[in-house]
Amino acid sequence: MPSKSSARLAALTVAAVCSAASTIVLTTPAHADSVRIHDVQGNTRISPFAGQQVTDVTGIVTGIRTYGSSRGFWIQDPDPDADPATSEGVFVFTSSTPKGVAVGDSVTVSGTVSEYVPGGTASGNQSLTEITKPTTTVVSSGNRLPAATTVDARSVPAAYAPAGDAAANGSINALPLKPAKYALDHYEALEGMTVRVTDTRVVGATDPYTALWVTVKPHENRTRNGGTVYGSYDAQNTGRLQIQSLGATADFPKANVGDTLTGTTAGPLDYNQFGGYTLVASELGTLKSAGLKRETTSKQRSSELAVATYNVENLDPTDNTFAEHASAIVNNLKSPDIVSLEEIQDNNGATNDGTVAADQTMTKLIDAIVAAGGPTYDWRSIDPADKADGGEPGGNIRQAFLFNPERVSFTDRAGGDATTATGVTKIRGKAHLTLSPGRIAPADEAWKNSRKPLAGEFVFRGRTVFVIANHFNSKGGDQGLTSQYQPPARSSETQRHQQATLVNAFVKDILDTQKNADVIALGDINDFEFSGTTRLLEGRGELWSAIKSLPRSERYSYVYQGNSQVLDQILISPSIRRDCDFEYDSVHVNAEFNDQISDHDPQVLRFRP
Repeated sequence: MPSKSSARLAALTVAAVCSAASTIVLTTPAHADSVRIHDVQGNTRISPFAGQQVTDVTGIVTGIRTYGSSRGFWIQDPDPDADPATSEGVFVFTSSTPKGVAVGDSVTVSGTVSEYVPGGTASGNQSLTEITKPTTTVVSSGNRLPAATTVDARSVPAAYAPAGDAAANGSINALPLKPAKYALDHYEALEGMTVRVTDTRVVGATDPYTALWVTVKPHENRTRNGGTVYGSYDAQNTGRLQIQSLGATADFPKANVGDTLTGTTAGPLDYNQFGGYTLVASELGTLKSAGLKRETTSKQRSSELAVATYNVENLDPTDNTFAEHASAIVNNLKSPDIVSLEEIQDNNGATNDGTVAADQTMTKLIDAIVAAGGPTYDWRSIDPADKADGGEPGGNIRQAFLFNPERVSFTDRAGGDATTATGVTKIRGKAHLTLSPGRIAPADEAWKNSRKPLAGEFVFRGRTVFVIANHFNSKGGDQGLTSQYQPPARSSETQRHQQATLVNAFVKDILDTQKNADVIALGDINDFEFSGTTRLLEGRGELWSAIKSLPRSERYSYVYQGNSQVLDQILISPSIRRDCDFEYDSVHVNAEFNDQISDHDPQVLRFRP
């Protein structure tokens, strides 16, 4: 048996990554004599035997996956070594449904050690050590399974990940694992082993792919509803863990944030592209509901203007969610005077035939609002150029204004279209838009394949209010929190920074023209209230993100991988912040629920102009 040190020297020959297969291979494949699982796993993220043939690796079968593209089984050595950095479990990839093995079998496995990168190497994800092309021999059956390792608040460190190796472009792959110091190292040292959690609170609702998120640290940045707030880049919330199931999809619990999986949930610890470390449960706890209810905001007073933003998630006339969206606007948002809608699709949705008009989408929503007991809203928007604004191909998403003409009027200034920019002018000492509705700098490269801001001029009780509806570039392409690169790269924010700078410059033009102008920039900013994007949008006091007026435990509009976070924001000019006695509400009606109609929670601002 080769020593671990000599095996690690062999790992230095790792030189090529096959993006198609998403595996790390040796330039010169070798063969290894019989080794143990902890030798295969080693004490770093990359196996010292990557690319080598291994013979007669022994273990007990602890779980079998018969579905999806990653079929196979887990084995675990019942006789662990004394090193906490070396995992005693490994996944055996069979490609098709495993045959001839059962849980409890003692087996020997010979095959090739591979490092599989879920999502492909371009994703930046960590790799999963596997034995591929296996030859399996069952030695005995009905064996007692190795005891599950408990994952809880005491075992998971507070620090998230080590800093990446500068010589390896920030990768942590080659760094020795320190499971007592870093959470990602702790989970990596358990990769493939059976782990258990007990009485864990749900912090990410069950999604359509039958996964949910729990926390093993119940007091870690807790929200009022039982979630976990993501409040800075340095507070990744180490207690979060994704739960999937080895059982039937129909048996997976439909959980909301704040519910509890009581008793024991146990199974092998896997790693996948949709959230990293995942407990694939062969035993699921019992769901205990927390009775989470959808929130309702306060009705605005007659002297207050209520302005909201709501991402309705690719709404088009074929959807069956119009009545539910209407009910949310009428009953939960209390019929705001102005609503900025994001992700309004064209009249035939994803059909890619050149259609760009969205009048049918808007009319159907307005009619549903009336049927729900709300006002007869009017609307304004600008159709995008076909396929120029990103989003679902063929959908031509855009922002649109709903407004209640009994409470507020819209100042129309003709000429706005997909490519013509609106500007700011002064008339009798007051700021006015040259086009209303109009788009802000639509030809600028900052908006390439992204939604252009929609600016409109409204009048409430004789006072002009400028509203800018935004939907910034998405976070697609960013490396995940569990990436092999630490800290993970956020490549998508480059474009958002450019977008934020342009919107801030436009607001500055308004305020330079009229210092006390009421300006609101709102929408799906696709970034956090503490982000560089938000700082650029706020500028030197031209705007301020009003969600920061809420307690930290209530600052979120979206839940991603168990982190409750801010993506949707309403930013206000100094005249509103200082003089208008404003109230802000993040109305949690979607993000924490398994039966959500959108993945975003709407935001409402009420103030007296």
